[in-house]
Amino acid sequence: MKQGSSNRKVNEQAREVIASILLFEISDPRLSMATITACEVSYDRSVCNVFYTCDKKRYESTAAAFQKAAGRIRSLMARQLSWRVAPQLRFMLDPSVDQAERIATALAHEAERAPVHMPEEEGED
Repeated sequence: MKQGSSNRKVNEQAREVIASILLFEISDPRLSMATITACEVSYDRSVCNVFYTCDKKRYESTAAAFQKAAGRIRSLMARQLSWRVAPQLRFMLDPSVDQAERIATALAHEAERAPVHMPEEEGED
């Protein structure tokens, strides 16, 4: 989907506001280590998909905490933004961090298994 510059700004604005709310307004310890990685706000600003990441061991508790805090985050977000509508928030785990970790682990394993040999330079005495 093509994304215009104004839509990118809206997405980034939503991400910054939600991250700030989590940092300063929400006291749930289950959300203390959650990181907002991205937001996708619908064209009419009625829905905002919020992508987050956290420690693998805390996936379920963090999802439950977001579900519980969604209404409070939405109302605080509405106060901080000058949008006509406060968007419905949908919190989704961002799989890209886990994918990057799997790729890095696979590359490290492959490097250990078959080390790269550099050709010797000619002309050395």
